[in-house]
Amino acid sequence: MRNPLIRLECGVNSYDWGKIGKDSAAAKFHAATASDFSIQEEKPYAELWMGTHPSLPSKDLETQRTLLDLVQENQALLSTEIAERYENKLPFLFKVLSINKALSIQAHPNKKLAEQLHANDPKNYPDDNHKPEMTIAVTPFDGLCGFRPLAEITHFLKTVPSLRKLVGEEEANKFEDAVKGKETSDKDADVEANKKALQSTFTKVMNTDKEALATASEELIKAAKSEGSEFAGSGGPSNDGKELADLVVRLNSQFPGDIGLFVQFFLNYVKLDIGEAMFLKADDIHAYLSGDIIECMASSDNVVRAGFTPKFKDVENLTKMLTYSYAPISEQKMDPKDYSRVKMNASAYSSNSSNMLYNPPIPEFAVVRTALNRTGAKSTFDPIDGPSIILCTKGKGTISVGPKEEEIKEGYVFFVGATAEVVIKSDVEAEGEDEGLVTFKAFCELENDKGKL
Repeated sequence: MRNPLIRLECGVNSYDWGKIGKDSAAAKFHAATASDFSIQEEKPYAELWMGTHPSLPSKDLETQRTLLDLVQENQALLSTEIAERYENKLPFLFKVLSINKALSIQAHPNKKLAEQLHANDPKNYPDDNHKPEMTIAVTPFDGLCGFRPLAEITHFLKTVPSLRKLVGEEEANKFEDAVKGKETSDKDADVEANKKALQSTFTKVMNTDKEALATASEELIKAAKSEGSEFAGSGGPSNDGKELADLVVRLNSQFPGDIGLFVQFFLNYVKLDIGEAMFLKADDIHAYLSGDIIECMASSDNVVRAGFTPKFKDVENLTKMLTYSYAPISEQKMDPKDYSRVKMNASAYSSNSSNMLYNPPIPEFAVVRTALNRTGAKSTFDPIDGPSIILCTKGKGTISVGPKEEEIKEGYVFFVGATAEVVIKSDVEAEGEDEGLVTFKAFCELENDKGKL
């Protein structure tokens, strides 16, 4: 039987929002695995896909057969239980995103809505699966994620005249009256009333006609450029006025006069440092703005878009489907923990090496980020009853399963079959604040096993 350590060739997508040429981590990682690929300096490269999704399936580098073919022929690679539950496919899709400018304002449908959208419009909604997703920063990242606390939205309605004009005086007053004094109430009736008010106001903005949007955008840009740090009443409780003004100008340079310029006053503006992460449930609204990130999600390519995009927009479905949950961004950021099912050698312990687990509240995936900071530092991962994909984002070393040992370096991607013990070893020293060998391991175990993590 073949060793379950398989080096993969993974495809890269070129979208307008991707980083250009060699600035794109997605392009550099693809170049490390594809023999017939050279990076074009003027071309944007947006996403590296790692998995069995039919839109861009990964291949066994040695045989050029798809990973989907391999796991369907040999269910033991996934484990019998996972193969049965997820129809002989990898339950997660692992990605690297290299973001140069704003992605669309979007959300991913829950399972029930995904099935309906796919049945009614398979061209725009190619999957019948939900798509909760996790984002881990590889370089500094910023984005718009989840609705702000209601008091912040009220603040912007009072301090950004062009926003209030779009919303309309009647709708703005209705929103303010509905949430006043109940912004942080946890009573079910208050939360439901708040969500209803937020949905009404947000839907009104998203359905703004072109003429009104053009006028309001002009006013907004003028204010952002002239007011600087005083913009939006100095920014409000969680944002700096200058930072928000700069963001308005930056986004307008990418998508002039777009409705997204006003959506940002409803959504949290979030920054992630390297290694920080957040989790987005199905039906959570977001728009990524810049940076290189690792993304892991349920295996789906469904996106409902409504701004910052030349692609198909579906404002009606987006405004109906959203959770309208509102909270500070701190509630969406993840709190990684030390991964317990791994052994490090003395060299790893003495060099502040780490294995950090990002474990979202869903069964399809979790991710371990490993940093080995000294030559000879080693992590030995316990066997798990499910498949893994391992990506190296920095440094070099070796990866082995049983007697099979392979070189691993930046951009190399490996599939590891279920029940295999994996050993990763560094051949580089960390310098100063830098880390040595860095890998990300996405994996799946069924719900009843996740407690072991």
